[in-house]
Amino acid sequence: MFADLTRETRSLIHQEIELAKTELSQNASRLVPSLTMIVAGGLIAYGGILAIVAGAVLGLIAIGLVAWAAALIGGLVIAVIGYALVRAGMASFRPHDLKPRQTIETLKEDARWLRTQTR
Repeated sequence: MFADLTRETRSLIHQEIELAKTELSQNASRLVPSLTMIVAGGLIAYGGILAIVAGAVLGLIAIGLVAWAAALIGGLVIAVIGYALVRAGMASFRPHDLKPRQTIETLKEDARWLRTQTR
Protein backbone atom coordinates (compact mmCIF):
# COMPACT_ATOMS: atom_id res chain seq x y z
CA MET A 1 0.00 0.00 0.00
CA PHE A 2 2.87 2.36 0.79
CA ALA A 3 4.44 1.59 -2.60
CA ASP A 4 1.16 2.46 -4.34
CA LEU A 5 0.92 5.71 -2.41
CA THR A 6 4.51 6.60 -3.32
CA ARG A 7 3.92 5.81 -7.00
CA GLU A 8 0.66 7.80 -7.08
CA THR A 9 2.31 10.74 -5.33
CA ARG A 10 5.22 10.72 -7.77
CA SER A 11 2.79 10.59 -10.71
CA LEU A 12 0.72 13.37 -9.21
CA ILE A 13 3.76 15.61 -8.75
CA HIS A 14 4.84 14.98 -12.34
CA GLN A 15 1.35 15.90 -13.60
CA GLU A 16 1.34 19.07 -11.51
CA ILE A 17 4.70 20.11 -12.94
CA GLU A 18 3.38 19.60 -16.46
CA LEU A 19 0.25 21.58 -15.63
CA ALA A 20 2.33 24.44 -14.24
CA LYS A 21 4.49 24.50 -17.38
CA THR A 22 1.43 24.55 -19.62
CA GLU A 23 -0.31 27.26 -17.62
CA LEU A 24 2.76 29.50 -17.47
CA SER A 25 3.31 29.04 -21.19
CA GLN A 26 -0.30 30.03 -21.94
CA ASN A 27 -0.06 33.10 -19.69
CA ALA A 28 3.17 34.21 -21.34
CA SER A 29 1.87 33.63 -24.87
CA ARG A 30 -1.10 35.90 -24.17
CA LEU A 31 1.27 38.70 -23.15
CA VAL A 32 3.62 38.61 -26.15
CA PRO A 33 1.33 40.31 -28.73
CA SER A 34 0.39 43.03 -26.25
CA LEU A 35 3.99 43.69 -25.29
CA THR A 36 5.01 43.80 -28.95
CA MET A 37 2.39 46.44 -29.71
CA ILE A 38 3.35 48.43 -26.62
CA VAL A 39 7.02 48.48 -27.62
CA ALA A 40 6.26 49.36 -31.25
CA GLY A 41 3.85 52.11 -30.21
CA GLY A 42 6.36 53.42 -27.71
CA LEU A 43 9.11 53.64 -30.30
CA ILE A 44 6.88 55.44 -32.79
CA ALA A 45 5.60 57.80 -30.10
CA TYR A 46 9.19 58.46 -29.05
CA GLY A 47 9.99 59.74 -32.55
CA GLY A 48 6.94 61.97 -32.44
CA ILE A 49 7.86 63.34 -29.03
CA LEU A 50 11.37 64.14 -30.25
CA ALA A 51 9.90 66.16 -33.12
CA ILE A 52 7.52 67.99 -30.77
CA VAL A 53 10.33 68.81 -28.35
CA ALA A 54 12.52 70.05 -31.20
CA GLY A 55 9.67 72.27 -32.37
CA ALA A 56 9.08 73.60 -28.86
CA VAL A 57 12.78 74.33 -28.37
CA LEU A 58 12.95 76.11 -31.73
CA GLY A 59 9.83 78.06 -30.78
CA LEU A 60 11.42 79.16 -27.49
CA ILE A 61 14.55 80.21 -29.38
CA ALA A 62 12.39 82.15 -31.88
CA ILE A 63 10.76 84.17 -29.08
CA GLY A 64 14.19 85.20 -27.81
CA LEU A 65 15.30 82.55 -25.32
CA VAL A 66 18.93 81.45 -25.47
CA ALA A 67 19.34 78.07 -27.18
CA TRP A 68 20.76 76.25 -24.15
CA ALA A 69 17.93 77.49 -21.91
CA ALA A 70 15.29 76.50 -24.46
CA ALA A 71 16.79 73.02 -24.75
CA LEU A 72 17.00 72.72 -20.94
CA ILE A 73 13.34 73.67 -20.50
CA GLY A 74 12.26 71.22 -23.22
CA GLY A 75 14.34 68.43 -21.68
CA LEU A 76 12.99 69.07 -18.19
CA VAL A 77 9.38 69.02 -19.35
CA ILE A 78 9.90 65.74 -21.19
CA ALA A 79 11.78 64.21 -18.24
CA VAL A 80 8.89 65.05 -15.88
CA ILE A 81 6.35 63.55 -18.28
CA GLY A 82 8.50 60.44 -18.70
CA TYR A 83 8.86 60.04 -14.95
CA ALA A 84 5.08 60.30 -14.49
CA LEU A 85 4.50 57.66 -17.17
CA VAL A 86 7.03 55.27 -15.63
CA ARG A 87 5.41 55.68 -12.21
CA ALA A 88 1.95 55.05 -13.66
CA GLY A 89 3.19 51.97 -15.51
CA MET A 90 4.86 50.57 -12.42
CA ALA A 91 1.70 51.14 -10.39
CA SER A 92 -0.45 49.25 -12.90
CA PHE A 93 2.03 46.40 -13.43
CA ARG A 94 0.65 43.23 -11.87
CA PRO A 95 3.08 40.33 -11.95
CA HIS A 96 0.58 38.24 -9.99
CA ASP A 97 -1.44 37.98 -13.23
CA LEU A 98 1.18 35.50 -14.41
CA LYS A 99 0.71 33.25 -11.39
CA PRO A 100 -0.40 29.71 -12.33
CA ARG A 101 -3.60 29.85 -10.27
CA GLN A 102 -5.02 26.53 -11.47
CA THR A 103 -1.81 24.70 -10.59
CA ILE A 104 -1.75 26.26 -7.12
CA GLU A 105 -5.32 25.16 -6.49
CA THR A 106 -4.68 21.61 -7.63
CA LEU A 107 -1.54 21.45 -5.48
CA LYS A 108 -3.63 22.42 -2.47
CA GLU A 109 -6.14 19.70 -3.35
CA ASP A 110 -3.32 17.21 -3.77
CA ALA A 111 -1.91 18.09 -0.36
CA ARG A 112 -5.33 17.52 1.20
CA TRP A 113 -5.65 14.19 -0.61
CA LEU A 114 -2.18 13.12 0.49
CA ARG A 115 -2.96 13.97 4.12
CA THR A 116 -6.09 11.80 4.00
CA GLN A 117 -4.15 8.94 2.44
CA THR A 118 -1.44 8.93 5.09
CA ARG A 119 -3.86 8.78 8.04
